[in-house]
Amino acid sequence: MLLGYLLAHCVGVAKWRMVVNAAGAELDFATSAQCYFGGLFGTLFLPSIVGGDVVRLAVGLQRSPRPAAVLTGNLVDRFLDVTAQAGLVLLGLLLIPELELAPENVEDTVQNVLLGAACGLIALLGLLFLLRKRILGGRSVRFRRRLARQRHALRAVSNRPHVLALGWLLGTCIQLVFLMLTARLAVYCGLTLQLRAWLFAWPLAKLAAVLPLTQGGIGVREAALVALLSPFGAPGHLVLAAGLVWEGVVIAGGLIAGAAALVLRRRVARASIA
Repeated sequence: MLLGYLLAHCVGVAKWRMVVNAAGAELDFATSAQCYFGGLFGTLFLPSIVGGDVVRLAVGLQRSPRPAAVLTGNLVDRFLDVTAQAGLVLLGLLLIPELELAPENVEDTVQNVLLGAACGLIALLGLLFLLRKRILGGRSVRFRRRLARQRHALRAVSNRPHVLALGWLLGTCIQLVFLMLTARLAVYCGLTLQLRAWLFAWPLAKLAAVLPLTQGGIGVREAALVALLSPFGAPGHLVLAAGLVWEGVVIAGGLIAGAAALVLRRRVARASIA
């Protein structure tokens, strides 16, 4: 399981490098791996699964000759990951009618999830609207130049739809691998569910971990998974056990990724000195 998790993230390194370089970052594979694995390690200690992006950007902004491209490319890569998870959720919703479930339970769960997502989106948009003048008003010429660089990088990556399509496809495959690994771990814990149920619940639970409530989304993801799988007749204690075992894989993988990032950092430093 751990090997499969790490191999999937190796594909993630290639995907992240492809997207940020499409924006003009000009990062080599070693530096991209250092950024990516450093971010994976940082996720263990920073709020939500997005917290690792801070570490990822901290390295990339220093190494790239075009920092704006790294920032824009990372945002695009995160957007592709979210859309990949949303695609899996949509597939799960389409397959739900084929499951033998009480329709009212599924409808209530779907309505609650959609209502929560809508409330969160409205709150975020409202916050951005209230802070629009503080963010954009009265900024210096230097700030406006940086904003122009961001727009240029976004235009560069948007002009390569094949990169976006391949990035989305790779992101979907990576998330699907994680989903199937989690389902297999659940079988080892005594929980057997159809793949359709996991397609619906697992991506939504991972999206819930984006909320900055706990370190790496630990606890939020498991609670969401228990709630989302309950209409499918999954015992809560078995779902929680499977989620905790998966967290063990994530933590172990994050520690290995941190060690790899440290080794890559020293190697890149030696190469720059030489």
